[in-house]
Amino acid sequence: AVVNSDFYVITNEAKPTEPRTYRNYYKHLMESLNLPAMKFHGLRHSFATRCIESMCDYKTVSVILGHSNIATTLNLYVHPNMEQKKKCIDKMLRSL
Repeated sequence: AVVNSDFYVITNEAKPTEPRTYRNYYKHLMESLNLPAMKFHGLRHSFATRCIESMCDYKTVSVILGHSNIATTLNLYVHPNMEQKKKCIDKMLRSL
């Protein structure tokens, strides 16, 4: 539920938090979890990649990511690997 639509989502306050605050929190969180250093935006990319690998449809992933055009999602996150290419060709050949 939205408490106040004029407030920021993360802080629930009328003024934003300094971006360095988030970066520092994220850095310390990653260290405390013994995870390798990764840029925060990398989480977004990992999320999108895992969704696509889990066979989520591209349009849904695009909407979740907030892309205005599905082509953006396809260009950034959909990269067929060699195994997928082979399966596609095999499927096509079997249908002949």
